[in-house]
Amino acid sequence: MELSCSLDLITGKVISVLENEASLLTKVGAEIDEVKLELKAIRAFLEDADRGLGQVPFSETDKQWVATVRDIAYEVEDVVDEFVYHLNQQQQWRGRHGPPDRSQRYRVSWLESKESDKQIGREYHRNNWVKNLSESTLIFKDDDLVGIDKAQSELLGWLMDQELQRTVVISVVGMGGLGKTTLVANTFNKQVVKQHFDFCGWITVSQQYVVTDLFKSIIKGLYNKAKEKNDMLINLDSMSYLELLEELVNFLQPRRYLIVIDYVWSTHLWQDISIALPANMNGSRILLTTRKEDVASFEFGVAKHIFPLKHLPSEESMILFCKKAFVGKGGQCPAYLESSATKLVAKCKGLPLAIVALGGLMASKNSIAEWTGVYNNLNRELSENDAYFERLKYISLLSYHDLSYTLKQCFLYCCIFPEDYAIKRKRLIRLWMAEGFVELLNETNAEVVAERYLSELICRGLLQVERRNASGRPKILKMHDILREFAVSIAKSIKFAAKSNGKQVVEDDGIRRWSIEAKEKEMKAASGTALSRLRSLFVFAVDETSRSSFNRLPPGFKLMRVLDLEDTPINELPYELMNLFNLRYLNLSRTQVKELPKSIGKLYNLVFSYEGDSNQRASCRNFPSDICLLSNLQVLSTVEASGDFIKQLSQMVQLRKLNVANVNGTDEKNLCFAIAKMIHLRSLGVKSCNEDEQLKMDALESAPPGLETLILAAKLEKLPHWFNSLYSLTCLILRWSRLRDGFLPHIQALPNLGELKLVNAYEGERLDFLEGFQKLKRLRIWECPRLKEIVINKGVMPGLQELDIEQCQEFRTLPHGWESLTDLNEVYLSDVSPGLIQKICRSRGMDRQTITSIILSRQEGSEAKFKITRWF
Repeated sequence: MELSCSLDLITGKVISVLENEASLLTKVGAEIDEVKLELKAIRAFLEDADRGLGQVPFSETDKQWVATVRDIAYEVEDVVDEFVYHLNQQQQWRGRHGPPDRSQRYRVSWLESKESDKQIGREYHRNNWVKNLSESTLIFKDDDLVGIDKAQSELLGWLMDQELQRTVVISVVGMGGLGKTTLVANTFNKQVVKQHFDFCGWITVSQQYVVTDLFKSIIKGLYNKAKEKNDMLINLDSMSYLELLEELVNFLQPRRYLIVIDYVWSTHLWQDISIALPANMNGSRILLTTRKEDVASFEFGVAKHIFPLKHLPSEESMILFCKKAFVGKGGQCPAYLESSATKLVAKCKGLPLAIVALGGLMASKNSIAEWTGVYNNLNRELSENDAYFERLKYISLLSYHDLSYTLKQCFLYCCIFPEDYAIKRKRLIRLWMAEGFVELLNETNAEVVAERYLSELICRGLLQVERRNASGRPKILKMHDILREFAVSIAKSIKFAAKSNGKQVVEDDGIRRWSIEAKEKEMKAASGTALSRLRSLFVFAVDETSRSSFNRLPPGFKLMRVLDLEDTPINELPYELMNLFNLRYLNLSRTQVKELPKSIGKLYNLVFSYEGDSNQRASCRNFPSDICLLSNLQVLSTVEASGDFIKQLSQMVQLRKLNVANVNGTDEKNLCFAIAKMIHLRSLGVKSCNEDEQLKMDALESAPPGLETLILAAKLEKLPHWFNSLYSLTCLILRWSRLRDGFLPHIQALPNLGELKLVNAYEGERLDFLEGFQKLKRLRIWECPRLKEIVINKGVMPGLQELDIEQCQEFRTLPHGWESLTDLNEVYLSDVSPGLIQKICRSRGMDRQTITSIILSRQEGSEAKFKITRWF
């Protein structure tokens, strides 16, 4: 039934390519025009077929016919890509515009005759997604929490009762779609919970988990919370099972801790993980979610509570539905739609996931006729006796079929990631763009269009926001496991994508995308024949996966568009990589690759490239100068600068993100010249060769207008003159700057600054925040050894939520005015004056003379009362 949904973009893309290249052709123009007409006919047929989905049942003959058309369109795409490749070769190597060779002309002629035999399709007007959806979805917090107050109150009672003898296990149990994770996450994030426990950790468990991975997840969480031992994070991959276990037990044993284990599928998990969760006498708790009754009723060997989550009652179901269906009307249902809304909500049977999906669908419907049509469709397909899972699946499928072609592609793409995977917004958007899913409307910026796609999927409840950045925009997204299940099924049926564990042989001839979730030490070599049409390869590998598994790429991958190896233990790129002329996206984030091949410039279609993280694993720093030939490249990080590289950097005018290190003062002028030409730049990081190297950066006349993130690690002494024009800046990090009094006025009026971090950046004894900083949410001041006090005037940084002061040994008093900041939830102090720490402890009635770090957290519901919640 879903076989046609992936083809519109294929035919559209091919038509676009042919139109763009037509000017280069002198002898095959007529043939190209004929192919374009046939492709448009294919697209018309597929759009007609897709409009019938969910309304008229497709016969097996219909399905086979659509599948055949799909295979033809895929073949056309492959031929056109090879055709364009030959044209570009002629341009690049011969320096002239010439026609393709005779063999390529014959292939185009063959396609013309093959397509014309099909006689399919009709002309009609295509309706694109043109809704003017508010971008507030991408900025403000989600508000899907309805009917959880009573349930949450009971959970809080169990979490914080006076039981101290043993670790208590609390199980939230219920079928998929009832909102178990939503309830537990909201409870977990309550300030009263954060205050009660010394440490709170969260792990999500897949059906095929690896115990050591779970241990590492907890350890990463506890290091991040404690802000200690960050160097240990780098060595986690090399730690054995026993070392991980010892690290966990030693940390948790003396503390009152809360560990949430989300999605428990088997009682075997408790047997595997409980040894790392000491049953101390401090009132620690384990909170788990599960669909399985046998898991919830399991004898854990400790005190336990079971909380069965029920369906939402009618009134609360209606409230939740209206929040989604009438988002632009404040969640208020118009009188003329009340009857229709009530009948639609009744079809959801109190399932929150179904209610959210249906509400998101109806948000795009305005007339009574449209609402009646949706209800009649549901009424025809769903009986009162349908199982809840089938009901949920059908409602979600209905919402899916209401999407445009483009949004269907974007939604299905999310199932490429593993179950419960934390999907980064920027990564997802870049992948959509590299795949060609983003349709530019009236020359709109591609990132803006992709953000609208994301907003649409979030509004419809098809993607969930897991975490937001300092400016409130989604940072991490997740796909509900039920939605992912049917997305995987659709993707496989239309050859959109296939998934394997690295051992299985992929049998789907013509598959376009392959996602490998490697759990074993060795991966099976892929078949070049079976995957001859592969366009995208993703590898999600555990650390134990052998590096030798990635040494070769099968020859059948030559038309690959996307290669994503993020987090894989690869340290050398396959030599076949340089033959991937069609490659648009190359992701080597947090791999161990240290050097790119000198022939990287051959990948002239590359749009997105390496993005590294030097705090996690070895970064790829040795970039050949030929990489500057990649004029379409949009992401480049982290790269070691050299004189030749900096001089050629100005060719990369399409960059959206650039992180460059090892910059010398002699490179400054050329670097500024290059940055000035990067008008699309959103994120910039510049690091000098050492902390004493001065980079004034004054040769830059003005910063790129859309710059959102700026990291400068260099001796500045004063801020560059263009700082006060950074109107789009949301995050500013200064390191080694050695600034003196008077620099804050240059940034206090920046309208969107949400995070400010100063690391060894200020040499004075006092910081005066006198005015401005109206959007600031996070302030971090580290390694300022002379700093003694901070003053925050009334009305300054009114939205500040986190204040972090570390390694400021002379800092001797809490910031003046800090208690009046009503949104400030947490103050972290580490390695400051010992007298300050002792003074705070005594004021709270505590006698701890040896501690060096504390966290002050606001008591829930209080505007001025803080208490010590953790000490390390």
